[in-house]
Amino acid sequence: MGRYCRLLLILIGFAALTAAAPVRDWRAHVVKLPSGAYVVGNPAARVKLVEYASYTCPHCAAFVAESEPVLLRQMVRSGSTSWEVRNLIRDRIDLSAAVLAHCAPPMGFVALNGAIFAQQSGWLDRAMDFQQANGARLQMYPTLAQLRAYADGAGLTAIGRSHGLSDARIDACYADQAELDRITAMTAAVPVGVVGTPAFVVNGKLVTGANWATLQPALVAAGAK
Repeated sequence: MGRYCRLLLILIGFAALTAAAPVRDWRAHVVKLPSGAYVVGNPAARVKLVEYASYTCPHCAAFVAESEPVLLRQMVRSGSTSWEVRNLIRDRIDLSAAVLAHCAPPMGFVALNGAIFAQQSGWLDRAMDFQQANGARLQMYPTLAQLRAYADGAGLTAIGRSHGLSDARIDACYADQAELDRITAMTAAVPVGVVGTPAFVVNGKLVTGANWATLQPALVAAGAK
């Protein structure tokens, strides 16, 4: 066999191996930072998105629903973009939901975060009804016990169970003062210019606008694919 034939076979074999090689799905790479924030995607992504979110914010729920097909299924999946979720707490009900979301192990965060937002209208109504009916009694609880009461009354803990959280795990999360402190510290550390939710920072620069329609062009301009 001639030298050129052997070279051709090598190149064909290399091409076949390359074609068969699986493409990594970076959505499966989720890290919980010491701050308590969750980062989804390639740590070396050229585009680094930070979202400041509140679980009682309807605009945040709309963002998760509208952005998911492109942000998660394309940009994060490809490895071009990482997505960091930080809490900006607005009220006790929001804080109760955040404690539940932080109950998730890193690999379960995206699904639980999405479920809390997807079911927001239902559990938030129940939480407000629960607060109205039990307001005076709730003030007598220590903070973590109060947050657990909101979670139970709103049906948040039921959402957690449906996503694999055991009762023992939920009990531990609503007794974890250190994690509660991390969540509230994120709100205290928001940068100048972040005044509401959702708020977005792309590669260190605050993006004007609070929805997917304004964020997507900024991500594409930064190199998201």
